[in-house]
Amino acid sequence: MLKIPRHYSKREGSFSRCPDNEPVALKIIKNVEKYREAARLEINVLEKINEKDPDNKFLCVQMFDWFDYHGHICIAFELLGLSTFDFLKENNYYPYPLHHVRHMAYQMCHALKFLHDNKLTHTDLKPENILFVNSDFNITYNPEKKTDERYVKNTQIRVVDFGSATFNHEHHSTIVSTRHYRPPEVILELGWSHPCDVWSIGCILFEYYLGYTLFQTHDNREHLAMMERILGPIPSHMIRKTRKQKYFYRGALDWNENSSDGRYVRENCKSLRSYVLCDRMEHRLLFDLIQKMLIYEPSKRIMLGEALKHPFFDELTSEERAVCKRDSGLR
Repeated sequence: MLKIPRHYSKREGSFSRCPDNEPVALKIIKNVEKYREAARLEINVLEKINEKDPDNKFLCVQMFDWFDYHGHICIAFELLGLSTFDFLKENNYYPYPLHHVRHMAYQMCHALKFLHDNKLTHTDLKPENILFVNSDFNITYNPEKKTDERYVKNTQIRVVDFGSATFNHEHHSTIVSTRHYRPPEVILELGWSHPCDVWSIGCILFEYYLGYTLFQTHDNREHLAMMERILGPIPSHMIRKTRKQKYFYRGALDWNENSSDGRYVRENCKSLRSYVLCDRMEHRLLFDLIQKMLIYEPSKRIMLGEALKHPFFDELTSEERAVCKRDSGLR
């Protein structure tokens, strides 16, 4: 926790948005030009978010201000808790309870709808970039596993890391998203837009629910094979359109089921609905939502305004909905 030295401000009166005597999180950028340029781009996005959401209603991390200290760009943010990944890791990857998954999912959809409404794609959604506002927890002993389990007290979250966020009018890099959360249109180099984030959210929700990643791979061909094993065949029109024909043969994925990699995928991947832990309706509704987020064709993937109305969210309490009641109203 750091307090900002006023005499290092980029201008007189800097940090007018920063509450007096309150600790902040300070992101310090290496004094290397490529990192400085990346920081400037992130600051541009954060300033636009502040402009569109001055009251911080839409759950994106709040930048208070920034300054240059001997060539190091420093960005001051609201101080938050652990990331949802770090909490999961410190809890021995014990998955989040379903009602926690529900509230976090609703907030993510709310925040990303706001970004999409404002012509912005995050492009790097993952559990590491979803932070709890406060990650304090209770501990409960699990007699079956003979271990203590942590339950976060407050599931309010913030979306962070806008270093790769891209406006609709800006150049779109060919490859975006961290591997495990990367959609098929990016792997196949078919171009991408807002649905890229929706796919990532679907992967994140699976991970919250089960405690491990849906697509555990670092190879494009294996990644596509896992997708087909879990979600069914890749649509033929996407195969015809892609430049990455090296992954296909005669209109189908070129994949040897009997190789060691093929056996690994066959033994470790199954159809999406097979991962449901129990047959209760709320569990099935979560997987219905995830399936709609993991549709291959981006234009057919559920949009976040529609996702927010999904029956999986019917069980949210009024308190859980309260933070997300307002529509962004920004186009």
